[in-house]
Amino acid sequence: MPADPILVTGATGAQGGATARALLAGGRRVRFLSRDPQSPAARALAEAGAEAVRGNLNDAASVRAALRGVRGVFSVQLVGPQERAQGFGLVDEARRAGVPQFVHSSVTGTAQHRGFPRWGSGYWSEDYWTAKWDIEEKVRGAGFAHATVLRPAFMMDNFIPPKVNGMFPDLARGEIATAMRPDTTLQLIGAADIGAFAAAAFAQPQAFAGHSIDLAAEAPTVAQIAATLAQVLGREIRAVELTPQQALARGLHPGWVRTQEWINEAGYRAPIEALRRYPLPLTPLLAWARAHLHDFRIG
Repeated sequence: MPADPILVTGATGAQGGATARALLAGGRRVRFLSRDPQSPAARALAEAGAEAVRGNLNDAASVRAALRGVRGVFSVQLVGPQERAQGFGLVDEARRAGVPQFVHSSVTGTAQHRGFPRWGSGYWSEDYWTAKWDIEEKVRGAGFAHATVLRPAFMMDNFIPPKVNGMFPDLARGEIATAMRPDTTLQLIGAADIGAFAAAAFAQPQAFAGHSIDLAAEAPTVAQIAATLAQVLGREIRAVELTPQQALARGLHPGWVRTQEWINEAGYRAPIEALRRYPLPLTPLLAWARAHLHDFRIG
């Protein structure tokens, strides 16, 4: 087992945190960047054995310090206007540091983005997709000895805090209210499965090198999601179909409502059956919800 650490970005978030925990569970050394190493999430990782480095992806000096002596990088950036610059900067600094392996997390659908319905009309947030794709291409073309891109679909972890508060605020009172149609399916993946794939890529760099892997465990409708959560939580959970206008009137974020329209018209299309080639189990929503039973906030 290599003694050099893996640098994990986003380690106090869902994907980076899951990756850090999977690596630690496998006996790997983990280093992570944190704006506040004394935050509860950062302290929990440190107590589990990870090494914190104060800094962030906008601070090149702190990135360079965090990269010293690492043998691999797990890369994930927050969505926003700085995403592309942060991704590019991390790739460039990792190459300058001579890091041999880079595992980047993107999103399902990037390879098909120019074929989305209404692409080029400005209806979708096109910079979201082009930023994701550009970073992927940067990773693939950077010259790492081993590079892997993971493309998760919609995360199951969005149904629990902190994301649930903005995305599904009505779940607290027993409703999943969205502008998604009754026949729309939503591909789902748990953060722990993303972490497991990332850890496997670091454990078997040759086997995962050059792979771009779309990740989803299943594709239920909103009504099926509600039924599964109701079964686990032991209370009624209703799927409520809204028009986009009604969703906005309920106070859902405009960008999230527009994403729901995108899910209706294009949606995540990970080839779930093709994932069987990787010897890693995928967690269905029912098992994920049972594992996170105490994380739900239901009134």
